[in-house]
Amino acid sequence: MTKLKIKSGDTVVVLAGDHKGMEGKVMRVITEKNKAIVEGVNLVSKHEKPNAKNPQGGIVKKEAPIHVSNLALIDPKSKKATRVGFKMEGDKKVRFSKKSNEVI
Repeated sequence: MTKLKIKSGDTVVVLAGDHKGMEGKVMRVITEKNKAIVEGVNLVSKHEKPNAKNPQGGIVKKEAPIHVSNLALIDPKSKKATRVGFKMEGDKKVRFSKKSNEVI
Protein backbone atom coordinates (compact mmCIF):
# COMPACT_ATOMS: atom_id res chain seq x y z
CA MET A 1 0.00 0.00 0.00
CA THR A 2 1.37 3.41 -0.96
CA LYS A 3 1.64 6.43 1.30
CA LEU A 4 -1.03 9.00 0.47
CA LYS A 5 0.13 12.59 0.19
CA ILE A 6 -3.29 14.04 1.05
CA LYS A 7 -4.59 14.07 4.62
CA SER A 8 -7.89 15.09 6.18
CA GLY A 9 -8.01 18.83 6.81
CA ASP A 10 -5.99 19.71 3.68
CA THR A 11 -7.38 22.15 1.13
CA VAL A 12 -7.38 20.60 -2.34
CA VAL A 13 -8.41 21.39 -5.91
CA VAL A 14 -10.01 18.86 -8.30
CA LEU A 15 -7.85 18.27 -11.41
CA ALA A 16 -10.12 16.08 -13.53
CA GLY A 17 -13.72 15.05 -14.00
CA ASP A 18 -17.08 16.83 -13.80
CA HIS A 19 -15.97 18.93 -10.81
CA LYS A 20 -12.65 20.11 -12.30
CA GLY A 21 -11.44 23.38 -10.75
CA MET A 22 -13.55 23.14 -7.58
CA GLU A 23 -11.81 23.60 -4.23
CA GLY A 24 -12.67 22.19 -0.84
CA LYS A 25 -11.41 20.80 2.43
CA VAL A 26 -10.75 17.07 2.77
CA MET A 27 -13.19 15.66 5.30
CA ARG A 28 -12.07 12.02 5.24
CA VAL A 29 -9.49 9.85 3.46
CA ILE A 30 -10.27 6.21 2.61
CA THR A 31 -6.80 4.64 2.38
CA GLU A 32 -8.00 1.16 1.33
CA LYS A 33 -9.55 2.57 -1.87
CA ASN A 34 -7.18 5.57 -2.37
CA LYS A 35 -10.14 7.95 -2.27
CA ALA A 36 -11.02 11.12 -0.37
CA ILE A 37 -14.27 12.88 0.51
CA VAL A 38 -14.03 16.62 -0.17
CA GLU A 39 -16.44 19.10 1.38
CA GLY A 40 -18.90 20.57 -1.16
CA VAL A 41 -17.45 18.65 -4.13
CA ASN A 42 -18.90 15.65 -6.01
CA LEU A 43 -22.38 15.92 -4.49
CA VAL A 44 -24.77 13.09 -5.33
CA SER A 45 -28.51 12.81 -4.70
CA LYS A 46 -29.49 9.87 -2.53
CA HIS A 47 -32.96 8.77 -1.51
CA GLU A 48 -33.35 8.25 2.23
CA LYS A 49 -36.13 6.51 4.07
CA PRO A 50 -37.69 8.37 7.01
CA ASN A 51 -35.74 7.81 10.25
CA ALA A 52 -35.18 9.47 13.64
CA LYS A 53 -32.64 11.94 12.22
CA ASN A 54 -34.71 12.80 9.17
CA PRO A 55 -38.42 12.12 9.89
CA GLN A 56 -39.50 13.41 6.45
CA GLY A 57 -37.11 11.23 4.42
CA GLY A 58 -36.73 12.17 0.76
CA ILE A 59 -33.82 13.13 -1.46
CA VAL A 60 -30.60 14.13 0.33
CA LYS A 61 -27.39 15.58 -1.18
CA LYS A 62 -24.20 13.82 0.00
CA GLU A 63 -20.50 14.05 -0.87
CA ALA A 64 -19.16 11.03 -2.76
CA PRO A 65 -15.50 9.93 -2.70
CA ILE A 66 -13.03 11.12 -5.36
CA HIS A 67 -9.85 9.26 -6.29
CA VAL A 68 -6.75 10.99 -4.88
CA SER A 69 -5.10 11.04 -8.32
CA ASN A 70 -7.73 13.62 -9.33
CA LEU A 71 -6.85 15.92 -6.41
CA ALA A 72 -3.94 18.32 -5.89
CA LEU A 73 -2.98 20.05 -2.67
CA ILE A 74 -3.20 23.85 -2.64
CA ASP A 75 0.10 25.51 -1.76
CA PRO A 76 -0.36 27.65 1.38
CA LYS A 77 2.00 30.33 0.04
CA SER A 78 0.95 30.79 -3.62
CA LYS A 79 -2.65 29.46 -3.29
CA LYS A 80 -2.15 27.31 -6.42
CA ALA A 81 -2.10 23.53 -6.99
CA THR A 82 1.19 21.87 -6.10
CA ARG A 83 2.77 18.46 -5.83
CA VAL A 84 3.79 17.09 -2.45
CA GLY A 85 7.12 15.58 -1.41
CA PHE A 86 8.56 14.11 1.76
CA LYS A 87 11.84 15.03 3.44
CA MET A 88 13.53 14.47 6.76
CA GLU A 89 13.82 17.37 9.21
CA GLY A 90 15.88 16.08 12.09
CA ASP A 91 14.20 12.84 13.16
CA LYS A 92 10.80 13.64 11.64
CA LYS A 93 9.49 12.97 8.14
CA VAL A 94 7.54 16.02 6.92
CA ARG A 95 5.52 16.91 3.82
CA PHE A 96 6.60 19.88 1.73
CA SER A 97 5.24 21.78 -1.26
CA LYS A 98 7.35 21.24 -4.37
CA LYS A 99 6.29 24.63 -5.76
CA SER A 100 7.40 26.80 -2.82
CA ASN A 101 9.60 24.22 -1.00
CA GLU A 102 7.69 25.11 2.20
CA VAL A 103 6.76 22.57 4.89
CA ILE A 104 3.04 21.84 5.03
